[in-house]
Amino acid sequence: MFGLEFLQQEVQAMVSAGKLPFALYYEFVINAILCALIIGPVLGALGTMVVAKRMAFFSQAVGNAALTGVAIGVLIGESYTSPYVSMFSFCILFALLLNFTRNHTKMSSDTLIGVFLSISLAMGASLLLFISARVNTHILESILFGSILTVNQTDIAVLFVVSVLVVGTGYWLFNRMLLSSLNPALAHVRGVRVQLMEYIFVLMITLVTVACVKIIGAVLVEALLLIPAAAARNLNRSLGGFMLWSVIFSVSSCLMGIIIPMQFDIPIPSGGAIILSAACFFLITSLMRGFMPQFKEARI
Repeated sequence: MFGLEFLQQEVQAMVSAGKLPFALYYEFVINAILCALIIGPVLGALGTMVVAKRMAFFSQAVGNAALTGVAIGVLIGESYTSPYVSMFSFCILFALLLNFTRNHTKMSSDTLIGVFLSISLAMGASLLLFISARVNTHILESILFGSILTVNQTDIAVLFVVSVLVVGTGYWLFNRMLLSSLNPALAHVRGVRVQLMEYIFVLMITLVTVACVKIIGAVLVEALLLIPAAAARNLNRSLGGFMLWSVIFSVSSCLMGIIIPMQFDIPIPSGGAIILSAACFFLITSLMRGFMPQFKEARI
């Protein structure tokens, strides 16, 4: 990726000239911040739709299914550091089957997602026994909890391509997706294919979740989808403000989670630091909503 190498060289030159902090001289820090600037806006914007459609638990199920995808990838010969073919294939199949089952049964969404989540975790745990002789299973902890400081050019390329695809699709179909989620009957009358919009949105969540798994972890990707959007919802009555502040909180959380532990030598994982930063925003906005009259009526 020539563009990435050029960016790294330019940042390092600015550090050498004293225009940027010395920590940015290292390539892994530049890669981490670049990932933060990509996933922050995407997860912040997508999170508003996740909150509006009440699908937070769905993203967690997909994230945990990635563990099974990794195990399958190792079994069929993929690299355990970048088993993207198996992860994307299994998680897409998992998400489509879950959504199909939800549309054709009368079972509540949370119950059905819990069933699929339990099955995928059981499959992953069982398959780990078969791959323990091939790889150190402790390496798979990065799948669960992420490691934004160890991303490589392949991870960044996958994240960039997925982000462009999801943002482009979301921008094109945003109004139809929003209408179909808030008022399916009205959307149907206006000619919107509600079920198709639902399947597309499920695929968008799945692609973003899998692309972010190695960076912030399967356990935490749902939190970064949900918490910044929930914090933004505490303050806003308009959809535009809701989305804008969700993106701001998400990007800020990612950057704070990378920079603060390094700056103050705090021994916590970057994924956990990102989510704790987002939690601080949620706590602050909750207090603002509780004690400041202008925010008490905020709702979307």
